[in-house]
Amino acid sequence: MPVTHDLYQDLKLTKEEVQQKRTQDSRLDSLINQYSEADAEVVKAETATSDAPSDDTLKKLKEKRLQVKDRIVAQLQARS
Repeated sequence: MPVTHDLYQDLKLTKEEVQQKRTQDSRLDSLINQYSEADAEVVKAETATSDAPSDDTLKKLKEKRLQVKDRIVAQLQARS
């Protein structure tokens, strides 16, 4: 069963640390919202049965999620 990715674990930050940074950086907040949406799309696609997307479509959704995560990492590094 597909599960959402743990962004906080990937970033090696606690949820509280990320929340604090989000309140101080609107760009970061927007990126994290985009990541959540992209992750939800991947999970929905992975759990679909009757209207399951093609492997190529699923791959593109995962790539989109990864690109957003990379932008989050870059934003966090820029703020450090």
